[in-house]
Amino acid sequence: MPFLLSHGPRRKRSAPPPPSAAPPRTTGPGSPAGSGGESGPSPHRSTFRPDIEGLRAVAVLAVLAFHAQIPGAAGGFVGVDVFFVISGYLITGLLVREAITTGRIRLGDFFSRRARRLLPSAAVVLASVAVAGAWLTVPLLRADLEQDVLAAALSVANWRFVSQQTDYLAAGHDQSPLLHFWSLAVEEQFYLFWAPLLAVIVLVAAHAVRRGRAVRAVVALTTAAVALASFALSLHWTRESVSLAYLGTPSRVWQFAVGALLALLPWHLLRGPRPLRLVCGWAGAAAIVWCVVSYDASTPYPGYAALVPTLGTAAVILAAIPGRGEREAQGAHGVGRLLSGRAPRAVGRLSYNLYLWHWPVLVLAEARLGALGWPAKTALTLAAALPALATMRWVEQPLRRSRTVSELPRRGLAVGISAIILPVVLALVVGTTTLQLMGPATPVDTRGLPPGAAAGPSLLARTDGSPLADGPLVPGPAQARKDFPPDGACQVAPEVTRSPECLFGAVDSPDRVVLLGDSHAGQWFSPLLALASQRGWALQELVKQGCPLPELTVRNSQLGREYRECDTWRDDALDRLRTGPAPRLIVIASLNRYTADRELLSAAWEKTLKPLRATGAPIVYIEDTPVPGTDIPACVSGAPDEAAACAFSRAKAVPADPLARRIAAGAVPGVRSVSVNPVLCPGNGPTCPAVRDRILLYRDDAHLTNVAAIVLTPRLQRLLTESGALPPAGAPAPAPSAAPGADG
Repeated sequence: MPFLLSHGPRRKRSAPPPPSAAPPRTTGPGSPAGSGGESGPSPHRSTFRPDIEGLRAVAVLAVLAFHAQIPGAAGGFVGVDVFFVISGYLITGLLVREAITTGRIRLGDFFSRRARRLLPSAAVVLASVAVAGAWLTVPLLRADLEQDVLAAALSVANWRFVSQQTDYLAAGHDQSPLLHFWSLAVEEQFYLFWAPLLAVIVLVAAHAVRRGRAVRAVVALTTAAVALASFALSLHWTRESVSLAYLGTPSRVWQFAVGALLALLPWHLLRGPRPLRLVCGWAGAAAIVWCVVSYDASTPYPGYAALVPTLGTAAVILAAIPGRGEREAQGAHGVGRLLSGRAPRAVGRLSYNLYLWHWPVLVLAEARLGALGWPAKTALTLAAALPALATMRWVEQPLRRSRTVSELPRRGLAVGISAIILPVVLALVVGTTTLQLMGPATPVDTRGLPPGAAAGPSLLARTDGSPLADGPLVPGPAQARKDFPPDGACQVAPEVTRSPECLFGAVDSPDRVVLLGDSHAGQWFSPLLALASQRGWALQELVKQGCPLPELTVRNSQLGREYRECDTWRDDALDRLRTGPAPRLIVIASLNRYTADRELLSAAWEKTLKPLRATGAPIVYIEDTPVPGTDIPACVSGAPDEAAACAFSRAKAVPADPLARRIAAGAVPGVRSVSVNPVLCPGNGPTCPAVRDRILLYRDDAHLTNVAAIVLTPRLQRLLTESGALPPAGAPAPAPSAAPGADG
């Protein structure tokens, strides 16, 4: 199953944890002259806001509690929304004040400050992960990790994870220690878009009579338009693609824009009564806490749900914006007073480095020690404060305060570029070395595969009964990851509702075999194409990723909602078979784990099998193959000579198949059942092997490699022939009956 790119609890390729790319801790240079005038900068001025520093502490603690899986903090992922609003407020205020005061925005200065503030600490973490990964992770995961380092260093981590997590066929990978860098990428991409856009607006308004008012008005209108467009896109992607909605920069820009509007609109001209401010601030804080406690993996996110923490953060910031004639708006009982305390501010100062360090510590510890409970994760998160403090003290602060570095923008940019180059070089060196150790990642030449056994306990045919000579695994672990059936785009993606024709082999033949089901049916493409081609038949593949063939309505983790496309696709596929020419053979297969309700599953199968029987074609059900539940190629890459170490539990991998039992009992007329599981998981022991006869059987945590499927072709041919569903190769085709019998 694919990893869910959302905010749910830890699972395979499951939702990404929301990170925090904390914004700068100060709002910029000193307060410009005339800042209190009507056309001057918004006098949230350049005055330091201790309450915002404390608000960052709330955000990072929420996210850390979520990642540590502390009970009651299932919605802690909203901390990232808090950071985005803060960043939009501070960055926009800084840029607009500079524009009004000087008449321009010095982009070199801006990016120099951002580079020396954010990138060196990130480089230390990336370099540490690149080196630690070489020691703590198995080779295949190490190669993946070094690619993550490259993407994170180049500020495109969010798009790398979008491309990975939306790929259903890339299921079973473990979580990346750098998954949290997606928000850094989003924030840096926002900077690259927002600062130049404001610079252009300022250039256009430079000669306005009331420059301050003109700049604020144009920027505010532009910000509002961007916010509405981004929010609309966020709603659309939340319905259609949860990974794009959660990780994509366009669907997150509206949260920065909300913060920007706080800095742009003339709140400083208002005299808000203190009781109203008091209520506004506490209501905003309560909204954030409510989200942390109430939201969980089932919350469609970001979507409308993200409005609550976003507007809550805006309310907390707004409550402490000084009004006309005020130097500060903190009341004795306001939430800002609490946030301005020493402890929240201390955590807020550390928030950026703490977030950078805590997730790699958690993931790498689990890679070494196995799954951990929330108390252990909490202890590790607290321990991550040590490298975070060291990085802040000896890397971030010296570079941020250095007169030598800050004197010229090009020096700050040079520091930033160096901070990018260091982890990139390390990742290339470690990654290249790892790939060389693992062997080739090129596709397997299937023409040179040894013949599979048609019967007996061995996977491969051995006429003299002698054991196989030692040799490399086929496919190798790196090859296994990409060892998919060569069926092009015929295993249609979640958003697709109709399969293309997908005819293979003798496409002009009136006789065809139909392969129908989900990706567990798709893994039999190569054997069935071989069997069809031997007989001069065509093969038609009707396969949809993650879509149960029995008529069940399920939730799709990639889309983050009910899988309506699956129901539409299934109805269309069955209708095509019912109304088109009857096939010679229908082969069905499906993961049987979409529900644990046996009665519901049996009824759902019957609803699907009824229209299939009406075609009059023989129907063969291939029992589901073992589901290891763990990343087999990664495991084997760490112990290529001790593949037995990667064996997995038989009880969990091969549960009783209710449909196969009903077929064997004669309760499903017109349907035959075959199984290759006796050779994939032989004997009666407690475990199933990951490798047999030097053939690596699984490409991820649930699917066979294409090599294993090809080697199983002779066995599958024997089973289908013995069942009476498939005539021997070269046998004359029987005359079609006038009408199907009562049993199909």
